[in-house]
Amino acid sequence: MRIASWGIVAFCVMATAALFFFAEGRLAWNVVWLVLVVAGAAPFTIRGYTINENEIGVRRLFWTTRIKRDQLIRAEVMPNAMRGSLRTCGNGGAFSFTGWYWNKALRSYRAFVTHQRNTVVLWFANKTIVMSPDDPERFAEDLNGKEPSDAG
Repeated sequence: MRIASWGIVAFCVMATAALFFFAEGRLAWNVVWLVLVVAGAAPFTIRGYTINENEIGVRRLFWTTRIKRDQLIRAEVMPNAMRGSLRTCGNGGAFSFTGWYWNKALRSYRAFVTHQRNTVVLWFANKTIVMSPDDPERFAEDLNGKEPSDAG
């Protein structure tokens, strides 16, 4: 994910430079474009996850997305769960993989992912969510055992 994020920023810088040289010096609009791309994706950065007895928190840059645990069936460590996924709506790697995706194994799911290798699939009665805590095994154990923690 870090490579994708840096790639997005590098692309924006190179595109801005290219537009500056080929667009007869209209630097102001190009800088606005660069700032909008980065500023649009950065707030959705995932800074970690929290678990308590009632909900799972996805800590973002400026807010926390809260997911109720009442219909959670189980949490399953599934490395690379997003492999082969199609993004149906969301961010595909600029600071995080967030939004709605689809793949053959999981079907339609929501992602809150920073590290695609560390994925945990949360199976709910009416939805599927993929997250990527620093310690996937502990995160899944905490959710399956209903114990509160700060899982990265």
